[in-house]
Formats: sequence, C-alpha cells, structure tokens
Amino acid sequence: MEQDKSPVFWPLVYLSTTAFAALIIWIIIKLPPAKHNTENSFARESPIAEKPIRETIETKENNSQLAASEANKPAETNIPPKAFVVIPPKSRPKMTIDDVLKTARTWGPAYADWYGKPAPDFTLSDINGKQHKLSDYRGKNVLIIFWATWCRPCIREIPHLIELRNSIGEDKLAILAISNESPALVKRAAADLKINYTVLCSGLHIMPPPFNSIYSIPSSFFVRPDGKIKLATEGLIQLEATKAIIQAD
Repeated sequence: MEQDKSPVFWPLVYLSTTAFAALIIWIIIKLPPAKHNTENSFARESPIAEKPIRETIETKENNSQLAASEANKPAETNIPPKAFVVIPPKSRPKMTIDDVLKTARTWGPAYADWYGKPAPDFTLSDINGKQHKLSDYRGKNVLIIFWATWCRPCIREIPHLIELRNSIGEDKLAILAISNESPALVKRAAADLKINYTVLCSGLHIMPPPFNSIYSIPSSFFVRPDGKIKLATEGLIQLEATKAIIQAD
C-alpha cells in the first residue's frame, strides 16, 4: 500500500529549487563581463584597414613638427647666386725647335751648318712673270719649299701649305715654292691643284748655296724675320709641325 508523502516534502522541494535558481542568477550577475580583444582580432583579419588611420595620425604629427621647425628658422635673406668666373686656360708655352724635331716622322732636319746664318739672297720670277727677291720679305717669316710636279710627297704636302696660307696672313708669312721645271708646266699644275701661295720657277738660274745643293724633295727652309735660317728640312711636313716650327723660338 502506497504511503502518502509528508505535507512538508513539497514545500522543501520548492524552496530548494528556488534557492538553486537564485544562486545561479547571483553567480551570473557577479561574474565580470568577458573582454573581447577587438584590436588584435581586427588586426589579424584586416591588417590593411588599420594602416590609413595610423598613417593619418603620424602625418599630422610630422606636419606639426615640420611647421614648428620652419617657424623657428631665421628669415632667409635674398642672396644673389654666385657669378661664374671663367678662368682662361693657361697659354701653352712655345715649343722649341728640339721639341718639334722629336715629333718628326715623315721628315727630318737638313743643312744644319746653315742654322743661324743669313739666308743668301736670290731673285726669281713666279708663274705669272713677276719677280720676287728674298730680301724683299725681310721683317716676316719666310717658308721656302723646293718641289716638283712629278714628286708624290710634294703633291701630298700641297694641301697642308694651302691651309697654312689660309691660316697665317701674308703680312706675317711669305710662302715661296720653287720648281726647276718649265713655267708653263708648273702654271698648269698650280691651277689644277688650286695653289694659293707664290710659286716660283728657277729654270736655268744658278741658285746660291745652300739652295743650289738640293738633292731631295720636298725640302724646306724656314727663314726668320731677320733673314737668318732657323731650320731646314727634308721630307713631307704636316701642317701642325710647320706651324710649330714657324712659331718656335
């Protein structure tokens, strides 16, 4: 036979249940709320999203510092730019005859016994029949060249002499080219080669020494303004060497 439960049983069950629920509610209320690390999770999920914000802050700070430093700078004065000073290059020292001789390749010195001696005077006619006397050119440099129309080195030297005539005026330099061929032949060759300097024909004229002992052509004599022979050469001389000899002491 089932026994009846005590009338106290159900109130106790009700009270126990109520107390247990109250305890659970109390624990929930007293516990601190959970912290969410939004910064770290945001950074992991989208590291690019945070960058513009930081850059904006850093840019503002840098601009503030720059503005402060500019404010502390002294006012700049209007200083004119430095003028460029052009310094002329040092003038080259004149070459000596020995210096020029060291550069010789297709020519060499000749008739050394006549260096420093007066050049013997002579008178010859040019291809147009005009007479020329060596002593008439006293006071200027004179270049005397012995050549022939059949001489290949002589022909190759002519462009250098043409350029020499163009670069140095007749008031400073006389160029006398002497050939022992017929005036008609020499005149035609001079026209074909467009020679712009004085061409003389010796023909049967007997030249004074050392001009009467020319055994190799082209041969050249460099005469100073005072009429003395500075240098004599044999072989083809290039333009620069010719100029250097004329200008050398």
